[in-house]
Amino acid sequence: MKFKAAFFSGLIIVSLSAFKNPPKIKGVWIYAGEFFNGKRSLWNEDYKLQRRYDEEHFKSYIIEKGAKPVLYQSGDYKLIADTCMETETYSTQPSQLTGKTIHYQYSFHQDTLILKGNLPNGKYVEEYWKKSR
Repeated sequence: MKFKAAFFSGLIIVSLSAFKNPPKIKGVWIYAGEFFNGKRSLWNEDYKLQRRYDEEHFKSYIIEKGAKPVLYQSGDYKLIADTCMETETYSTQPSQLTGKTIHYQYSFHQDTLILKGNLPNGKYVEEYWKKSR
């Protein structure tokens, strides 16, 4: 009887420890570059791109020196295993992404969030975002 109780207690502990909390992307991230269809994209360093994630939503801003941040994109996201599903709900520019859910594989390397996925136009993107706070 003691063996059964110990066995089931151990089984419960092992089972519960298998369900670790996945890493969260909640916070503020600064754009650090990307590869677009395997080629590194150049970007204008006169401004920064910032993305803010809360528990379910994201907002993307353009930040120029001496100016207030400008919201250029926002939407919803959900994390399932190693997939980040983002749905753009707002864009200041005409966008093929609005209303479509993009499935990114996400991972972390030190203080960098890496998002990899195919866009609706068939292009492959790999984005790098550095943790700000």
